[in-house]
Amino acid sequence: MNKKLLKLAQRREYLVLEASKQRVQIAQAVDTWRVPLALADKGLAVISFVKKHPVWMAGGSAILLKMLRPSRVGKWLSRGWVAWQLLRKLQNKFIN
Repeated sequence: MNKKLLKLAQRREYLVLEASKQRVQIAQAVDTWRVPLALADKGLAVISFVKKHPVWMAGGSAILLKMLRPSRVGKWLSRGWVAWQLLRKLQNKFIN
């Protein structure tokens, strides 16, 4: 082998090893974000489901209203309204 090809082979071997080290470093850095990103992904899936099936939300709310005593309905309606507003704000911030 001539010197130029030998030099290229050594350079290639060095670069392959460096790329391997960098892949390990990236995998370690991403691993710490794996659980929070999975949780965020599930949250977005729930928001998408509720957006596509609002009847389920209304039905669930009606069942809860039926099960709760009338004195508690106002408190739960206000909490639901706050939760709805929060979901809308988050949806507008992250989806749009």
